[in-house]
Amino acid sequence: MTQISITKASLADTQTLVSIGRETFFETFAEGNTQENMQKFLDETFTEDKVRAEISNPDSLHYIAWEGEVAIGYLKLNHAAAQTELQDENSLEIARIYVKSAYHGKQVGQLLFEKALAVAAELGKSSIWLGVWEENPRAIRFYEKNGFTVFDKHTFIVGDDEQTDLLMKKIIRS
Repeated sequence: MTQISITKASLADTQTLVSIGRETFFETFAEGNTQENMQKFLDETFTEDKVRAEISNPDSLHYIAWEGEVAIGYLKLNHAAAQTELQDENSLEIARIYVKSAYHGKQVGQLLFEKALAVAAELGKSSIWLGVWEENPRAIRFYEKNGFTVFDKHTFIVGDDEQTDLLMKKIIRS
């Protein structure tokens, strides 16, 4: 495996984020959802217009993990008003941390997580938080291993299916 690099995404990367977002979300969650719900979610969430608007939001930051010229994962961070749930000015939200399944177990998720920690430190945040589907034990273990603990739950809609996400938080400085 060649060196993995992480770059900040810009509007020029919109199609890359749409493509990798659709691919990684499908790989990760298709087995636990109906085809109709998956298609509806992908068609509503990963469109060029929606992703372009997310990249343009100054309170959202996007990073792409690359192996050479191939995008293999990405990270979306929200702070300030862009946060989806907690709305804590001292926190940074990991809104998405997705890695192609062929790269699971190859430290790509860890590198993206470490990028999130570095951004949180740069922004002077005291904690970092996220939502993770309660039916995704691999991701839950990853976050627990990295010091996250559950502090609440919320509903996440995939198509027309209401699912439960665990909200997890890590204190990075007091």
